[in-house]
Amino acid sequence: MFTPSQADVRRFFCSVQANAQSNKPLEALETIASQWLAEHPEYRADFSDVDVALANMGDVQSNKTNPFLHLSMHLSISEQCAIDQPRGIRRAVELLTARRDSLHDAHHETMECLGQMMWESQRAGRPPDGAAYIDCVQRRATRD
Repeated sequence: MFTPSQADVRRFFCSVQANAQSNKPLEALETIASQWLAEHPEYRADFSDVDVALANMGDVQSNKTNPFLHLSMHLSISEQCAIDQPRGIRRAVELLTARRDSLHDAHHETMECLGQMMWESQRAGRPPDGAAYIDCVQRRATRD
């Protein structure tokens, strides 16, 4: 299992942005990441300098989204849907996307469910509950 460090994640996204801006060839995962980077121009400065990104790893600001975590969650949800793991997540996100008429908005709502699942898992000291995660996304897809 691949378990990148926080520094690895920051290097990855900074590299993707630099390579995409230079029109360099991208690997498959980098292509997906670059598409999500393009959806978030407000984070461009955060990904523009790897040294600054690494120096700011411990800098936690309340009420400010961590752009590296945010993009990592987009990437995770994209990968989960591609392989339908946990089983049913692809369909749940498709339903939510149709309901919101936006894959991007659907991802943001799915992130809330993913974050809740991870928080509950860590708090209880148990493995993540994939069924509860999918149920959360499905509930969002069926409510007004």
